[in-house]
Amino acid sequence: MSIATVNPATGKTEQTFDPLDDAELEAKLARASEAAVSYRTTTFAERARWMVTAAELLEGEIPAIAQVMTTEMGKTFASAKGEAAKCAKGLRFFAEHAEGFLADEKVESDATDSRVIYRPMGPVLAVMPWNFPLWQVMRFAAPALMAGNIGLLKHASNVPQTALFIEELFLRAGFPPGVFQTLLIEARRVASVIEDPRVRAVTLTGSEEAGRSVAETAGRAIKKSVLELGGSDPFVVLPSADLDDAVRVAVTARVQNNGQSCIAAKRFIVHGDCYEAFEEAFVTAMASLSVGDPMEPATEIGPLALAPGRDEVAALVDDARDRGAHILCGGAPMDGPGYFYPPTVVTGITAAMRVDSEEVFGPVALLYRVDDAAEALRLANDTGFGLGASVWTHDAAERRLFVEGLDVGMVFVNAMVASTPELPFGGTKRSGYGRELATLGIREFCEAKSVWEA
Repeated sequence: MSIATVNPATGKTEQTFDPLDDAELEAKLARASEAAVSYRTTTFAERARWMVTAAELLEGEIPAIAQVMTTEMGKTFASAKGEAAKCAKGLRFFAEHAEGFLADEKVESDATDSRVIYRPMGPVLAVMPWNFPLWQVMRFAAPALMAGNIGLLKHASNVPQTALFIEELFLRAGFPPGVFQTLLIEARRVASVIEDPRVRAVTLTGSEEAGRSVAETAGRAIKKSVLELGGSDPFVVLPSADLDDAVRVAVTARVQNNGQSCIAAKRFIVHGDCYEAFEEAFVTAMASLSVGDPMEPATEIGPLALAPGRDEVAALVDDARDRGAHILCGGAPMDGPGYFYPPTVVTGITAAMRVDSEEVFGPVALLYRVDDAAEALRLANDTGFGLGASVWTHDAAERRLFVEGLDVGMVFVNAMVASTPELPFGGTKRSGYGRELATLGIREFCEAKSVWEA
């Protein structure tokens, strides 16, 4: 895949970029290594000042960068502006809290003084996806830079303008040259960057295939890696739930970001006592959503980001239909230019269908009916993924059952799964390992050093 901005609403290539040659890549790695020596000695106050300046600059340029994101990957202009504002919040959060998260920890022992201290690793490579092209990077960069690390960004090849904007943003905010750099390189060259001895660790958000490749390379090099991979999040609705609220949030949870979110609700597991009412209201709401030009204010769903992604969604739905599933709305690519796929609801799903075990990265909801809470929990866990889960109930015993019993990294009760700087983000099973955000996230790329003074 070339490094280019291809507008998914039209299918037209708007701008192409030359990848770094070997000499240019070497220069950037050398600059990162040199910057690490001095940057680790800067104070939290200095880093916080630069980080807050980056937030202020970003807030002043939200419409401009939002338009770039919409052009590059198709999210609605409204959601792109929201993403940029969320990034500014994240930058401010870590500017305020990083020093506390990384404060020395006193330990009771026989020593005169014993403690754990946290120190930066150095250059960290971030391999990032296109679906949240600003937020995915900032939720790595804000804690990493505040911890004293150096950021190297290998962004998805279809969002190069966003990637370059991020590098320039940190430079304009006052961060020293080399502290954060974008590497416009092909995917095949990522392994060599991970293997470079100047790079101390790697984090990836992306597909299982990419995760396996990065983990294998990092493992051979004996380097730390954090992986945030796919998800097939359950959205469980039980009889005590507020059904109107559950339906309203269910629609947003499935079609947010045009359905292209690892934490989007994908499997809707509904108790039989409220199934018919939920299905009717949910299908009606999904079918009524406006699909079209993502720059138009009235548009609720824009195109999928890539033609192969649209085709894969269509193939998964076609496979389910061919194997006996029922399509209650949508179910086929839309005519005309661009990579549009309509909101779709599928029922009658069996284990023989690909949608039952694979992640559907588009606005396609899988609807299941169960007889009781125990069956709902079993079905929710019956997946190779374990990122997040949303449970709708006002029964205290059911809350405890699902909070304790769900094999996922994040459980949201009577709310949709979301990422927020205050809570760790990450999953279990094939959804990856390690955590982003909050205290755990900032410590992922720090060396925990034990100190014993007799």
